[in-house]
Amino acid sequence: MNLESILFTQGFGSRRQCRALIADGRVSIDGALCTDADADFPVSDALRFSVDDVDWPYREHAYLLLNKPAGYECSREPQHHLSVFNLLPPQFAARGVQCVGRLDQDTTGLLLLSDDGKFVHMFTSPKRKVPKLYVATTRHPIDAAQLAALRDGVLLHGEPKPIAAVAADARGDHTLALTVMEGKYHQVKRMIAAAGNRCEALHRERIGGLALPATLPVGAWQWLDEADLGFLRSG
Repeated sequence: MNLESILFTQGFGSRRQCRALIADGRVSIDGALCTDADADFPVSDALRFSVDDVDWPYREHAYLLLNKPAGYECSREPQHHLSVFNLLPPQFAARGVQCVGRLDQDTTGLLLLSDDGKFVHMFTSPKRKVPKLYVATTRHPIDAAQLAALRDGVLLHGEPKPIAAVAADARGDHTLALTVMEGKYHQVKRMIAAAGNRCEALHRERIGGLALPATLPVGAWQWLDEADLGFLRSG
């Protein structure tokens, strides 16, 4: 693939803008400056390039994990808060990266993003049951009756039958770990309310077998590698 196309597929602007970056001496491949937009390079995950001295790996598809802070909407056109895309380099929006499911603006934690439509569909389709672990802070103390109700199933407004948590365990007097399969609107908050409590804060800790890395700062993102994708699918 020629260098212009490499930059274009990775979200660095129009083809004309990519050629200009190269002609201006702002692009290197594997550490070597290249000013020939038509120079060909074999593309694979091993390819590294830099633009304005910022290093980038070549990726046919982007698979990202974001440690979402509160106060951000999972939308390109947010209504009342900043977009989570403000936390990412603009190249990702340019190449069509989208959120894999959504978290409410006040919900924090693990958020997946990708430009791979099949991947997005796989992890948002209601037919595919992917367990998601949330940790909720509750207004009132958690008791055994609430945990039992969540495990047995609670009836939510507008739903034809009760929805049960895969697991519900107290981590403290006001801290609840809840695993659900579905991804219905405000589901976890509504389940907690239906069980007789109120969710004051909510954090997603795990999707499938993939856990939010403890070392990833709030508001930061990272690439998912093959091992991460394997954990995600193994859950």
